[in-house]
Order: sequence, then C-alpha cells, then structure tokens
Amino acid sequence: MASSVSSAALVFTVKRCDPEFVRPAKPTPREVKQLSDIDDQEGLRFQLPVIMFYPSNPLMKGKDPVKVIREALGKALVYYYPFAGRLIEGENRKLMVDCTGEGVLFIEADADTTLENLGDAIQPMCPCFEELLYDVPGSGGILGSPLLFIQVTRLRCGGFIFALRFNHTMCDSPGLIQFLNTVVEMAKGLSIPSLLPIWQRELLNARNPPQITCVHHEFEEETNTKGTLITMDENNLVHRSFFFGPKEIRALRNQLPSSLGACSTFEVLAACMWKCRTIAFAVDPDEVVRISCIINMRGKPVFKLPSGYYGNAFMYPASITKAGMLCKNPLEYAVRLLKKAKAEISQEYMKSVADLMVIKGRPSFTKLGNYIVSDAQHAGFRDVDFGWGKPFFGGIARAISIKSFFMRFRNKKGEEGIVIPICLPPPVMERFEHEIKSMTKEAKPTRVITSML
Repeated sequence: MASSVSSAALVFTVKRCDPEFVRPAKPTPREVKQLSDIDDQEGLRFQLPVIMFYPSNPLMKGKDPVKVIREALGKALVYYYPFAGRLIEGENRKLMVDCTGEGVLFIEADADTTLENLGDAIQPMCPCFEELLYDVPGSGGILGSPLLFIQVTRLRCGGFIFALRFNHTMCDSPGLIQFLNTVVEMAKGLSIPSLLPIWQRELLNARNPPQITCVHHEFEEETNTKGTLITMDENNLVHRSFFFGPKEIRALRNQLPSSLGACSTFEVLAACMWKCRTIAFAVDPDEVVRISCIINMRGKPVFKLPSGYYGNAFMYPASITKAGMLCKNPLEYAVRLLKKAKAEISQEYMKSVADLMVIKGRPSFTKLGNYIVSDAQHAGFRDVDFGWGKPFFGGIARAISIKSFFMRFRNKKGEEGIVIPICLPPPVMERFEHEIKSMTKEAKPTRVITSML
C-alpha cells in the first residue's frame, strides 16, 4: 500500500503579524498598462500558490529572512512596478494594470515547528498550507486586489518557509521566477537587475482584424452526451501528491515500443496520469475526453519574445479521443496523442488563440472531460536562493481543479524524481491510486501524501 500522511499528524501554531503592503522603494510611473490577449483569458483569472521550504544556514546566523526579503522586495518592485498596482477592466473585458504603487501584500510569521517535524509534508499539498499562506479577507479577487501576496514564516530550526500567491493574468511561472530572481539579486546587494524586465504585452495581442485560423480543442463547447463527465465540486475533493522515482518511470517506459521514438519523462508521466484519471472517472467509452499540454513560447525563435519578457507566454493545445480508446489501448496511444497536442504549436496557432479571445469574449478552457498538464520541472523554483541556499523543495503548492503540475523532487530516501499533485472526488481518487499502482506494478508503489482541503 502507498503510505500517506494526514493533516492530523501535523499540529503546530503559526503566529502572524498584521498584513502590510510593501511598496516600491522609489517613486514609479503612474500609468495604465494593458495585458496581452494571451494574458487576458478567463482561464487565467485566478491566483496560483507557490511554496518553498528553506533549511537553516549557519552562515546566515543573525540575519532575518523576513527583513531581508521584505527590503529586497521593495527594491525589486521599482523595476517590476506593475506588480504593485491593481487590475481594472475595460471594453470587451480587457484587463489593464493601473500602476498605483499601492504595493504587494506581505505577512511576517513564526511557526513553532521545524523542517524535520514537517517531514513528508514538504512537497505539494502540504496539509497545513493555509497556515503558511493565510488567506487575508478581501485579497483573493482578480480586479482591485493585490497582484502578489507573500508570507515568510520563520521556523524554530532556523529555516523558513516562503509562500506566495500571484495573479496568473500578470505572469506565468517563468515570469514569476524572473521577478523572484530580481528579489534575490536585490537581497544580495545588487542595485540593478542582471535581466531587466520587458513589458511589451502587445507582442501577444490579437491581429486587426482578428481571425480564428486553427482548431482549438482546448476552447471547444463542452459536451456531456452520455452524462458521465463529472463537474468537480471544489469543496469535496481529495488532494494528493504522487512521487515517481526512477523505478516507477522505468516501469512505464518499459511499456512503450521502440517504434515510438524518443519520449520525454514528462510525456510518459502525463500520458500515465491522463489514462489512469480517465479510467478512475468511469467515463462512458463513447464520451470525448481531452488532454491539454501547457507549452512555453520562451526560447523559441518563431515567437520572437525578447529576453526579459515576463508576461504569460504559453498555450495549452489539446488532443481529443473517445474515453474507450484511451482506456483500452496501451500507454503508447496516450503518449502519441500528447505529442500530437504539443506539435500544434506555431506562431499562427498563438495568433489564432489571441484572436479567439477577442472574438469569443475571452472564454475559459474546456473543463468537462479535460485534464491540463504543466511541466514545471525546469521553471527555476528550486534555484531561488535568498542567501540561505536553495530550497529543500520549491514549486507550485497544489493542483488546481483539473490542472496538475510536474515538479522535480528529492524524497527523504534521497531519490530524485518527479512529484505530481492532483485533486479528485474521494471515490475517484481511490480508483485512480489503484490504477497508478497497477500501471507501475513492476516498481515499488508510488508514494502518496493525502489531505482534505
């Protein structure tokens, strides 16, 4: 059986100071800046949580991480001043940043626990996450709310936990890391970022006139012809993180034929998660299901994004199939569909998405029968070093509805692997865990952490 840790096993007290606003350390421009049409999607109008666990560092004795980070944050906001503003909405629901300089929300806290006591909870779905990033009343909105919220919690062992929540319409994970790296540089004494931020959101705007020129399965009208696609109740979900080490990954790769060609570990694991998830939902064989794969545009010459661009620069093209075909076919079938989705990416596809947003009123992605996967292994969360060294774990704090994030992780045995958080209704989660164990049966069972959020 896969081992689990419940929230009852973790009991500690967090003492928080009153929330405060950290403003840019110097005067900044008072202006209104438009987001791009890739930023401005209904599916990005939410706040994404991140968490990083830092061990004690004797070389930093006498230095307070709260003070160091708070001061560096104010200096970084001079260059990233839009984060200190608030979102407003214009014609056709167009989002804009009113650069008011009001600041980002910040909480100083202390917890009477240690990293050792947290144990297996140091990964996504930390059972006590709400204590480590307190939900300040009125801070969770999209319009008129802080665009960044940070809580730094000192631990009894001398380590600390850095948790934040960011408005996803403002940036993606690489954009956030770019900002955090500037905070790091300010904390270490630099006065100018080594990489200056670039706004230029017009680079990812719709054409004039807009024209949808590609097929976008990720934004198709939802169908539930057999009535077996379940709308997930956010108040009744089980949250778990699955760790895939070398043995589990090898067991999955052994199921793939050599004729498939090279496959990334992300592709193999995403295919496995999608197939097991679909089986667990007991979807009618004739129902259409889909997988949407988040693809980063940065570093690809065709998109011509300048270094320093920190807006959302990704798409999530989808592949579709009937549930019966996905469930009865070998893993290879799901991998080929995932590769097909990734191959859709082009400059024309990006422009077509931006045009679709304008023409169709900025719709959300398809939710019913969809599973969105994001490869965050190389986003840079594990490299954010404020002076105390790299975090023991750093990454997205939890799965979000139908989205899972794939992140690098070293477990307590020292094994390097990938941790994947997912949330499902309780009975579906039981079947999902069974399917995962079955698919990796040549290896040791995947390790699981459970919490009811």
